[in-house]
Amino acid sequence: MTLTVARRAEELYAHYTRGAERAVVMTLGALHEGHAANIRAARERVGPGGQIVVTVYVNPLQFGAGEDFERYPRTLEADARLAEDAGADLLFAPTDAEMYPDGRPSVTLAAGPLGERLEGASRPGHFDGMLTVVAKLLHLTRADYATFGRKDAQQLALVRRMVRDLNFPVEIVPVPTLRDPDGLARSSRNRYLSPAERDTALALSRALFAAAEQPDAPGARAAARAVLDKAAGGDPPLALDYLALLDPATLDEAPDAHTGEALLAVAARVGTTRLIDNVTLTLGGRA
Repeated sequence: MTLTVARRAEELYAHYTRGAERAVVMTLGALHEGHAANIRAARERVGPGGQIVVTVYVNPLQFGAGEDFERYPRTLEADARLAEDAGADLLFAPTDAEMYPDGRPSVTLAAGPLGERLEGASRPGHFDGMLTVVAKLLHLTRADYATFGRKDAQQLALVRRMVRDLNFPVEIVPVPTLRDPDGLARSSRNRYLSPAERDTALALSRALFAAAEQPDAPGARAAARAVLDKAAGGDPPLALDYLALLDPATLDEAPDAHTGEALLAVAARVGTTRLIDNVTLTLGGRA
């Protein structure tokens, strides 16, 4: 199989197989093994006769002032190799003119209250831009399935809400977070980290794993906070943005008495790099 790279929608459509199920894996590029896992999950859905489209587009609408839009890695040749090796059929790498032919669009999607908390509070407008481009790419790729990583839990929740609220004819497929052997969640932004910064960044996963050993919400919060507080005094230091224990169904803050599944989410900055991570906990009911 040879991967086809398309820059325009018409080029993409020319290679579609009539009647085949199609899955899309949306990315900003700078692909890594976590993206490959999404591609493999897509193949499980569509089977050997289906088609997988990987999109590579650094969407300006979801980057705010002072964020890393200009320096975000653009590695299309390497991305194409990884996508092909993971089993993708097509790679769609549209230009800005293809995505936004009239410049910044005057009609966009609004993420609503769920998009204003957590990541949305730190990155105003980010989720509006994300949902707008996801909606466009769902239309452009004509996908039956779309895979999204669980690491971006709020993004996953918002995409699911958009699909449900606006009746998109697509199934959203969540894919478990992939981690390096040291526990750090795979992210395209990890390449920004120096060796010392990476050592500090490991506090995110350590905090989550420490919390997972606790039987209740107060214990989970305290265990995670202890790890993060220690990292805040490190060299280089970790600057915590938020640590939130959430009801996974609503992403509302979980009360101390919460039992059952909960989502512990963390965001922090190490040097100039902002990282996020999360883990699902089971609270209460232990012997």
